Amino acid sequence: MQSGRNFLKVNDQVEIITGKDKGRVGKIIKLYTKTNKAIVERANMIKRHTKPTAADQQGQIVEKEAPIHVSNLKIVCPKCTKTVRVAKRILEDGTKERVCKKCNETIESKA
Repeated sequence: MQSGRNFLKVNDQVEIITGKDKGRVGKIIKLYTKTNKAIVERANMIKRHTKPTAADQQGQIVEKEAPIHVSNLKIVCPKCTKTVRVAKRILEDGTKERVCKKCNETIESKA
């Protein structure tokens, strides 16, 4: 299954537009292209109960980020600082770039 929403990249600044973390802005840590999900920094936190693995180790409750579907995310334009839709522009040399639909500036992910 190929993703139809491949405008998101790792290190993009995104805002969550629905769900319990609605309005929260964070950076994408990891993308799952097969399931169209992404992990956003400090968003959609879950508690994972872990068993002790060794005799001298204690069990604990670990908080970590859970994946969010990409349809619930909107990219934040670094130039106009608004949540925007993304278009693609083909340059003269044949390469593609992502473009903000509001201010028409290019969107580059911060590496």
